[in-house]
Amino acid sequence: MTQPRIAIVHERFTEFGGSEAVVGELSETWSGSEVFAPIVDPAGVRPPLSTVHDTWLSRAYAASGRRSHAPLLPFVPRALRRLPLRDRFDAVVVSHHAFATQASFATDAPVIAYVHSPARWAWDRDFRAQEAGGRAGQLALGALGRLARRGELRAAPRLSHVVANSRAVAARVNDWWGLPATVTYPPVRIDRFTPEPTIPREDFFLFAGRLVPYKRPDLAVLAAQRAGCRLVILGDGRFRAHVQSLAGPETTFLGATSHDVLQDTYRRCRALLMPGVEDFGIVPVEAMACGTPVLAIDQGGALDTVEPGSTGEHIPHGADEAVVDRLAEAMLDFDPAAYNPATIRAHAETFSSAAFRAQMAATVAQFLH
Repeated sequence: MTQPRIAIVHERFTEFGGSEAVVGELSETWSGSEVFAPIVDPAGVRPPLSTVHDTWLSRAYAASGRRSHAPLLPFVPRALRRLPLRDRFDAVVVSHHAFATQASFATDAPVIAYVHSPARWAWDRDFRAQEAGGRAGQLALGALGRLARRGELRAAPRLSHVVANSRAVAARVNDWWGLPATVTYPPVRIDRFTPEPTIPREDFFLFAGRLVPYKRPDLAVLAAQRAGCRLVILGDGRFRAHVQSLAGPETTFLGATSHDVLQDTYRRCRALLMPGVEDFGIVPVEAMACGTPVLAIDQGGALDTVEPGSTGEHIPHGADEAVVDRLAEAMLDFDPAAYNPATIRAHAETFSSAAFRAQMAATVAQFLH
């Protein structure tokens, strides 16, 4: 049987994170597939990816010293619409955060959108205010948000199918784009994270991930302070200085660390804290792959990944002060012995790379002629 010609379009490779890992798994799903992105920093491309077709925006990014890709974002939609896709592929799979669906204007082939989320900062005013960081930032993000909303709505009728990475994202696609979406959870490399029963749990909680506003590390710090519980923070980012200014002696910042340190800390902590609303959230699944329970806000991807009473607990959402109180209370009452590490690990295995590839292959196959 002839292998289908598949193009995969991602918005940018400026750093490596969960969505870049998704693109790697998509490339593994169809041998011979080609990957495109308007902005590519070689440091953001990791195996199994090797070659990514880029545009002039990569050269502009390099010329700027790769300090920030943000000034180039207004040019990304046009670059996507001009990608050399037409008549070359049987289907195009786009990895969408804000602009990638614009690639649908560059092809007449079926376009299947894997949506990490519609642009939350474009549609959600509260989220935009939280991310913008000041009046100038709000104005700039507001203008970019109008561009993103307009582009998403224009591209929506051209999409053959939408796949969301969680039920929460599927609901946003329905609310904001007026389209139905099926759900395929993103791949988590659970083979790289395993339990180790011989390592005892220690008396600290863990926050792991980029220190950016929407992940709400500040709430984790304030809850630990209120509860008088030890907290370890793994990760770095532009919000770190602010979060450190809030922290008391019970909180330790370890910065960005290696995989081995991350796995070891997952295995030793009492529980992982997830105080922000994630579209899906790969970190909690990694923690669960190590047999570690998770305390997560009851919104977003945590509704798909955390099973109360079995793999962790949901913390009721609300105003910041209420969340801090509820999280502090949950930390004080938390008993790791109430959770079975084997049960937690088994749940994490349902989010494997193999499951993701099989589901995406079956979805795209429906649109191949």
